Amino acid sequence: MTDRTAQPSVLFVCVHNAGRSQMAAAYLAHLSGGAVEVRSAGSAPADQVNPSAVAAMAEEDIDITAETPKILTTDAVRESDVVITMGCGDTCPIFPGKRYEDWELADPAGKGVEAVRPIRDEIRQRVLGLLESLDVTPVDA
Repeated sequence: MTDRTAQPSVLFVCVHNAGRSQMAAAYLAHLSGGAVEVRSAGSAPADQVNPSAVAAMAEEDIDITAETPKILTTDAVRESDVVITMGCGDTCPIFPGKRYEDWELADPAGKGVEAVRPIRDEIRQRVLGLLESLDVTPVDA
């Protein structure tokens, strides 16, 4: 971030923007209490958010039923301080001065909620680490 008084912004990117990036964005929005601007997108968005991801997040009392997969845009990357990729390959535009991280996580596509839970839990732990790196205290850890 160039201006330390500004609200940090984070963009989560995966291929379909239907599972991992949606769960990560929801956790970051929830755990930051609005202290972080959150975006998510996909290089080839699906038609809907993965129902197993919706169910797994509901178990955490986080409702993502109203979310829809969004296409990755250059503007979304440009406007974000931190860009976290989750298997989107080389489709994410690179801008100097941005912080990039690649989170290697299993893809929840086509899996039931039992298989999505461990992915969800790993995402939560990574989001907590991200908040710490941004000097943001989690509101509901």
